This record gives sequence, structure tokens and C-alpha cells, in this order.
Amino acid sequence: MSGQVLGLILAAALFHAIWNITAKRVTSDGYPFVWCYVAAGAVIWLPIGIVLLIRSGGPWTWWLLVAPAVSAVLHIAYSLTLQTGYARADLSVVYPVARGTGPLITMAVAVLALGERPGWFAVGGGMLVILGVVIVAAGTRGHATSAQRAITGLQYGGATGCAIAAYTLWDDHGMTALALAPIPYFSLNTAFEALLLSPGLRRHPPVLNTLRRHWREVLTVGVLSPLAYILVLQAMRTTSVALVAPARESSIVVGSLLAWWLFKEPNPLRRLLGAAVVLAGIALIVRV
Repeated sequence: MSGQVLGLILAAALFHAIWNITAKRVTSDGYPFVWCYVAAGAVIWLPIGIVLLIRSGGPWTWWLLVAPAVSAVLHIAYSLTLQTGYARADLSVVYPVARGTGPLITMAVAVLALGERPGWFAVGGGMLVILGVVIVAAGTRGHATSAQRAITGLQYGGATGCAIAAYTLWDDHGMTALALAPIPYFSLNTAFEALLLSPGLRRHPPVLNTLRRHWREVLTVGVLSPLAYILVLQAMRTTSVALVAPARESSIVVGSLLAWWLFKEPNPLRRLLGAAVVLAGIALIVRV
């Protein structure tokens, strides 16, 4: 992995952590809030994507619409599965399972099914990154959970991890095999997400109420969430997804350290240990 690609992934990790910290401040109106920041992302990024697409001259194919539409469905499945998991089980179970299994499945499919050969050092580095993420996430554990609640958390965490792997592999296909540009691709993705989520608003409080209370958070997430993933998509264009997928999970460490610093969350030593393991894993990936 080149230094430039690593820089893209680490910048994406920082932006991802910031928007997650921002979203954490919103404790109600979950579905309307998600729709608002997705719609804001579409309003902000879609004009930019269209201008870049016109200036670059394409490619003007049906895949330009089909690929972002499929990606939007997969991203919505991820978001709703994760949110349901948080509602029915403990975050301390769902979160590490989802963030650990997602890149693990991605790496396995990329190596075993897609024929990618990142090398043993790189694979070992990816596994270290995943281990570091699990160490940090495990440090967020609070009260003891019941056996049934733990099983539910494992189920939803595993399902969320599958969704992460699915959209990561599909988006990698869009960047490499279909040669689509990251900004037009993901700006169309956000537009499709907003359209597909719109019918569900009828069962929730009015969007205007959410905007009045949380317009700063909506704008912050609407800008940074697409920006973070666009940087990841750019990295996918030149680097194996088997390496990009685990490296981008360094955002969990950044977010966890920020949560410890800003919100005084517990277990700083575990967080620092996890961060050190992630850095060791990234060092192995970069040396390839």
C-alpha cells in the first residue's frame, strides 16, 4: 500500500470518527435523522458529482445508474440492520461483531473467490487491524448482558458485518471492474438512498422537527459521511479491497479515543492497546 493511499484511508478514518461522534449526540428521531443527513448529503454532493461527470465525459452507461442503486440498497440494509441491532441488543456486542466480521468476510471473499493475492504480511496486517478493533470495541462493555440478549447481539452484529462486506465488495467492483469515478458514484448512491428511505417517513415524526433540533448535526454528517467513504472508494481504485477493508476500520480506534477524550468514557488503557495493535497491522500492510 502506497503512502498516498494510506493517507486517504487515515483521512477517511478521521472524518468517519468525527461524523459518528456527531451522530451520537442525536438520541432521538433516529429514522428521520438518518433520512435528513442522507438527503443533505445528496443535496451537497450530487451537483458536484454531476459536474465532474460531465467534465470527464462519462462513462455514460447503464451501470452509472444501476451500480449506485444497488449500492444504495446495500447501504440501507446495513444502516437499518445496525439500528435494529442496537434497539434489541447491547452495543458492546453488536458493535465489535459487526466491525470485526465485516472486513474479515471482505478479506476472505477477496482472497478466496476474487483471486486477490495481497501477500502474507498484508493479510497478517489486516488480521491485526481487526484484532485491534475488537480490543477497542470490547473496552466499551458496560453491564453484563443476558444470554438471550447476547445471542441476539451476535445475530444482528453478524448480519451487519455481512452487509458491510456486501457493500464494500460491490463498491470495489464499481471502482475497478466498472471504472466508475468515486464522487459521481457515491453522490448518486446518496440520492438513491434518500429516495428509497422516503416512504418510511410516514411512520415517524415530521422531518422539520428533526431539522429544527439537529440541523448542525445533519449538515456535519451530510458532508463528512460521504466524504469519508469517497476517500475509501478512491483508495479502492488502486489498492486491493482485502487491504482497504481492514485498514479503514482504524476509524473505530480514532472514534473510541475521541469518545474517551470528549465524553470521558472508560478503559483508556484498553483503547490505547487496541490503537497500538491497529498501528502495527497498518505498518505490516504498508510495507508490502
